[in-house]
Amino acid sequence: MAASEAYIPQMVAAQFRRQALRVWIVGLGVVLFWLGLILAAPLAKVEGLTQISAPLYKFFSYICHQIPSRTFFIDGEPFGVCSRCFGVYFGLVFGYLIYPLWRKVDEVEPIGKLWLFASCVPIAIDWALTIFGIWENTFLSRFLTGMVLGTACATFIVPATVEIVRNFTWKRLARQREL
Repeated sequence: MAASEAYIPQMVAAQFRRQALRVWIVGLGVVLFWLGLILAAPLAKVEGLTQISAPLYKFFSYICHQIPSRTFFIDGEPFGVCSRCFGVYFGLVFGYLIYPLWRKVDEVEPIGKLWLFASCVPIAIDWALTIFGIWENTFLSRFLTGMVLGTACATFIVPATVEIVRNFTWKRLARQREL
């Protein structure tokens, strides 16, 4: 591609930065909402709102085993997901929150995939040590290993969603210039 074809006018680059910030905010809102749903299930049940809690528990049962002995509780009621899944989703929120502190939100070049695979290692070790009877994982080990994975996933999701929205915008702008 010629250098002139790769040129992005400063006004468009500024628009992309604002757009990336909006995409990041929406993404953060989505993961916060998801985490809220996980916590809403036990909170609603505690308040006797089973018409809210029952569908939430049912929904989360499709994505998590919800084994009570591996689940955090609020006032005697289990979270919508197990401690490891909660760690993953909490890690997504954490990853979204810290993302702008270490990387520009409008940067779409992903970090090396090795880091995503490396973030799976703690979960694999925690799981394997339990399976082989060497160590019994705990709420904390499941939560923390899930959080490592969730945080790493956020560092891939943010640039991917920014790039997807940017590509749609760039194509729309290119079509408008052709008209």
